[in-house]
Amino acid sequence: MDYKEMFDPKLIDLEVEAASEEEAFEVVAAKLKEAGMVNDGYFDGITQREQRFPTGLITQHLNIGLPHSDPEFVEKPFVFVCRLKNQVGCRQMGDSQEMQVKDLFFLGISDGKNQVGLLQAFMNLFMDESFVQAYREAEEANAVYQLFVENI
Repeated sequence: MDYKEMFDPKLIDLEVEAASEEEAFEVVAAKLKEAGMVNDGYFDGITQREQRFPTGLITQHLNIGLPHSDPEFVEKPFVFVCRLKNQVGCRQMGDSQEMQVKDLFFLGISDGKNQVGLLQAFMNLFMDESFVQAYREAEEANAVYQLFVENI
């Protein structure tokens, strides 16, 4: 699986308004549904999965969330990049500690075998200070898109 193909400038929104993580999921689920990337069960699927297996990650340079649903809700593989206007609370992967996050990367994986590899690729990217710096400074979808396809 070439992860580069999962990115699309149309699936990048750097100004999402949401008061909670769940509201962010709702906004993004609607956009993904409209784009034909997910089916009707996606919002419930991603919300329930996040409750059971939180995906927040505190990296040295940036707190991120990597929400993903089970493959049956995904029509086409994608990564949706979501930057919130304000931080929202979420829970950490592994120990479920509360944390704050502003950057969510929705991983739409249609084949479960690719999940671990993609999560690993994201963790590696966000451990790279120069990548994170460039991501934080990017203000438009095309710049973020270029950054990911050149580095992932």
